[in-house]
Amino acid sequence: MSQRGGSVSSDVRFGERVFSPMVPAGEADYLVVLAPSQVEVARPVLKAGGILIHPGLVDETRLANKRSLNVALLGVLARHLDLAENLWHAAIRAALPEKLHAANLQAFAIGRNP
Repeated sequence: MSQRGGSVSSDVRFGERVFSPMVPAGEADYLVVLAPSQVEVARPVLKAGGILIHPGLVDETRLANKRSLNVALLGVLARHLDLAENLWHAAIRAALPEKLHAANLQAFAIGRNP
């Protein structure tokens, strides 16, 4: 949990066999970093050959709402994962109020299809 502006990290693991919810250092296949200042702080979690997804990969001027950067970065991540686009859209709709759907689906598309 963040303390007064500190960083926050979350691990997501999925696959045939997952024994722990935490990703050990040097074992993450993908690393999504939301703040440029946290790229080097978080990089040790990424395995050699892993994919770093950082804010510089999204043109923020194209976003209808700058607060949708996190969803745009999910779009970048979606390029690398074999999950149907409709599943991503359903997750976005389920997580956000209806009034935010359009802006966030647009942000996802910007990340997925630069």
